[in-house]
Amino acid sequence: MEQQVEAVVMLARRLNFRPKSLQALPIERRAKMLAGVNDVSEAIATRALIAYHFSKQRPLMASFLDALGVAHEDGLITAEDVPTPEPERLATAVSAVRASFPHHDFILYMQTLLAIDPETWGGIEPLLAAEPK
Repeated sequence: MEQQVEAVVMLARRLNFRPKSLQALPIERRAKMLAGVNDVSEAIATRALIAYHFSKQRPLMASFLDALGVAHEDGLITAEDVPTPEPERLATAVSAVRASFPHHDFILYMQTLLAIDPETWGGIEPLLAAEPK
């Protein structure tokens, strides 16, 4: 919720709208306006990526977590803490998801994991660097 307020205030300032007027616009229009901004805060960008994945990429997320053996509900991790995956298991999961989903969706999800929690998901980076072209 805090990031939504931050996004509305930032867009309103930038577009010379009143925040209340901006909130009255359809969500699709607000999303398009936000997508056109190239210097959003890290908090807004993170929230937008998470919202995108939960609305459009649940099968990809669930497949990846299944391959890792991480408990989840339709792509939403249910454990309080997720341990750093073993390198072999991570490599297997990355390969499975890479082969099963569109390349752009796969890359965006992997990069999102790296950006949000590099400590847990840092092992993905070398796997992406070694990606077959």
